[in-house]
Amino acid sequence: MESKADNTGNTAGHGAMDIRVGTSGYSFADWRGPFYPERIDKGKMLDHYVRYFRTVEINSTYYGIPHPAVMANIARKTPAGFDFMVKVPQSFTHRRTDLEKDLSLYRDALEPIVESGKLAGLLAQFPYSFKFSRDGLDYLSICREALSPHRLFVEFRHDGWVNREMYNHLKSEGIGYVCVDEPPLHGLLKPDCFATTDTAYIRLHGRNSEQWWDGGALRYDYSYSQEELREWKQKIEKLRAKINSAYVFFNNCHLGQAAGNALDFMNLPSD
Repeated sequence: MESKADNTGNTAGHGAMDIRVGTSGYSFADWRGPFYPERIDKGKMLDHYVRYFRTVEINSTYYGIPHPAVMANIARKTPAGFDFMVKVPQSFTHRRTDLEKDLSLYRDALEPIVESGKLAGLLAQFPYSFKFSRDGLDYLSICREALSPHRLFVEFRHDGWVNREMYNHLKSEGIGYVCVDEPPLHGLLKPDCFATTDTAYIRLHGRNSEQWWDGGALRYDYSYSQEELREWKQKIEKLRAKINSAYVFFNNCHLGQAAGNALDFMNLPSD
């Protein structure tokens, strides 16, 4: 395995901009072999992961809110300088009703990471069915207020959101926009790269067009080429004058491809 992260987490580019590279989750059985040792215990995966990366997305919080002790444990296992992006529960992004109970539980779960100083922000990934509207913009503001003071980043799946009104609203509200790389299919977002705060956020899902709509976990079965990775590095570099930091997360998690591509990205030569 190559290219362990340096102590600052600045794993790409040069100069003042901090580019942190990681994966969308880390606890996957099918990463044994491609990234983890074959016989590694699940409880030791994070110990191995932090040898190479300085950030990770916690996606399990979308499906269920963990006990604070679980979050305290992962915060304890990570070194100084490591940080987490934590996905918000599906009640916020998919059901969008009865948020009060989950909000209290979610805040409790976050507290150990907040206390450790390792919470980088919160990720709200909205479904394709959540389409652009004035009410939708207002709902984003409700989420931001509910989750304050933590930084909120939002990911859309329907391309109707990519317009000037959305951009201005997120910028005025201090909400971060999540750039995505996904299949070139009708209705999905194009691989544009821009930021609405001083932090850029990029998620690379893979370009598996055949499996995207009904492939389940196989929708993320994709390995990026060196040229595709270079394209994204160049896009991020063009933002250098406008942002202070960038997070790049690989979500093509099938068979450890996310970890492999994240390392590939970190190994790209500087221009």
